[in-house]
Amino acid sequence: MNMQTTSRQTAAESALIEAFGAQVGELPGNGAVISARDRLVQDLKLNGLPTRRVEAWHYTDLKTLIRNIPAAEPVAVIAAPAVLVDGAPVIVTNQGIADDKVSVDGVLVASFATMLAEGTAAPGLSIIDRDDTIGKINGAFVRDGFVLEFPAGSVIDQPIEIQALHGAGQVHTRFPVSFGAGSKATVIERHMSVSQGEAFVSSVTDISLEDGADVTWIVLQQQGVSDTHLGQMRVRIGSNAKLRLYVINAGGRLVRQELRIDVAGEGSDLQIRGVNLLGGDTHTDVTLVLGHNVPNTTSTEIFRNVVFDRARGVFQGMIKVALDAQKTDARMACNTLLMSDEAEFSAKPELEIFADDVQCGHGATVADIDANHLYYLMARGVPRNKARAMLVNAFVAEIVEELEDEALVDALEAIISSWLEKHA
Repeated sequence: MNMQTTSRQTAAESALIEAFGAQVGELPGNGAVISARDRLVQDLKLNGLPTRRVEAWHYTDLKTLIRNIPAAEPVAVIAAPAVLVDGAPVIVTNQGIADDKVSVDGVLVASFATMLAEGTAAPGLSIIDRDDTIGKINGAFVRDGFVLEFPAGSVIDQPIEIQALHGAGQVHTRFPVSFGAGSKATVIERHMSVSQGEAFVSSVTDISLEDGADVTWIVLQQQGVSDTHLGQMRVRIGSNAKLRLYVINAGGRLVRQELRIDVAGEGSDLQIRGVNLLGGDTHTDVTLVLGHNVPNTTSTEIFRNVVFDRARGVFQGMIKVALDAQKTDARMACNTLLMSDEAEFSAKPELEIFADDVQCGHGATVADIDANHLYYLMARGVPRNKARAMLVNAFVAEIVEELEDEALVDALEAIISSWLEKHA
């Protein structure tokens, strides 16, 4: 039950409302889009940011955690980082603005700003439920992004990398993506800060898999130490479709990554793998709401979390099995290494089952690295920090190693290893 009540606006809430007033004349959109934006802002003005009294936000009190909203910054030229996989096509948003000159062979690519201007984006700006704060913020402020359409039967051999790059200020992007029946592709959605200034980022990715689609989607979040990142994925999976979804968080001061997934077609298979690397005085929250709504579907969710220093982590995982979803097989695990006495991690796995012929389970573990394993490495001349990093890397590496693309595995393992060497 939610107990959120209207209260006096905080400085951050006031800044958010004022920012909309300052930008509204520049935001793209026809009358329908403007009306949708106005409704979302009025909701934010009335209800404010969620507190711990809102069950979905109990462990991530935005009203307290967000103390400042930086001003919007003009678009500057940002040098793109090296692509993760050599030769892979790359499409870039720069400070929230899409490069409209890019193209990818075999894929229809368009600017989301065009959908806003034409009004076709208006229905998608609606919120999922009353607690959808990310949807409210993104829908009110989004300027651009990419629309991707993978035609039915298409097979894209190389991974496609979406680079969402930004400096300081506010950045709000959206990525509607559709995979046609029988299509196959791998997409990397990479969020990166390229400056030391504070950024306030929201991003919504809306993915639809038609019947028989086979998709690997990787979210790689590498925000700066001062950044707030509010990300949301909305996914619908059709019949006999397969989605492998990887979520890797390796940055950001305040991060909330939501996964809202609707398993809507019989015979579909969903595999979610997550790696959360937390250090310093940061807060990272991954919240999953997964609905099995038809018979004969499977899903497996495994998250590995490593928490150093005074960092705080959250995993909320809800699996809902509808009355008609017989023969569902759904399993979820959350495993955490706490590397400091001051580190915290809250795990809240949940099952809500209305069908009676199912196989469902969940579990969570919290531990430190094995002292005997650490001693074994140190006794053979490995420095303590390096030994710790090696053991932690082994803990998370098996998640990434499930990917079939060896070059992509090597690139992700290098990012994880580099992060661990700085924090272990």
